[in-house]
Amino acid sequence: MGKEKGLLTKIGDVVGAAKDRAQEVGASLVKKAQVVASDARREAGKAPSGVQRKAQAATASAKRTVNAAEADAERALSKAKRKLKSKVKAAAADAKTAAGNVERAMSQKKPAAKRKTGAAGKVAGRKITSAKSAAKKGVAKVKRAAVRGAAAVTKASKGATKAATKKVANRAATKRNA
Repeated sequence: MGKEKGLLTKIGDVVGAAKDRAQEVGASLVKKAQVVASDARREAGKAPSGVQRKAQAATASAKRTVNAAEADAERALSKAKRKLKSKVKAAAADAKTAAGNVERAMSQKKPAAKRKTGAAGKVAGRKITSAKSAAKKGVAKVKRAAVRGAAAVTKASKGATKAATKKVANRAATKRNA
C-alpha cells in the first residue's frame, strides 16, 4: 500500500499543481481580457474626439478664410473710394483752373477812351481780336476740362471697383486651391 499511497499522493500533487496552474492561466486570461477591453474603450473614446477636433479645426479654418475675404473686400472698397475721391478732386481743381482762365480772358482789360486812327487803330483792333480768341480758347479749355473730369471720374470708378473685386476674387480662389 505504500506504493499506491505514494502514487495517489503524486496524482494529488499533480492535480493540485494543475489546479494552481489553471487558476494562474485563468487569472492571466482575465487580466488580458480586461486590458484589451480597456484599450478598446480608450480607442473608441479617442475616435469621436479626433473627428470632433478635425471638424472644429476645419470650421475655424473656414471662418478665418471668410473673415480674411471680408477684410480684403472692405480694404479694396475703401481703397477704391479714396481713389475715386482723389480723381474727383483733381477734376474739380482742373475745372476751377479753367474757369479762372476763362474769367480772366473775358474780363475787360482797359476801356478804350477814344477811337484810334491809323497805326494806333490797327494795334487796338489786334488787341480786341486777341481778346476774343483768348475768350474762345478759355471756353474750349473749360469744355475740355469738364469732359476730361467726367471721363476721369467714370474711369476711376470703373477701374477701382473692378480691380478691387477682381483682387478679392483672386485671393479667395488661391486660398481655396492652396
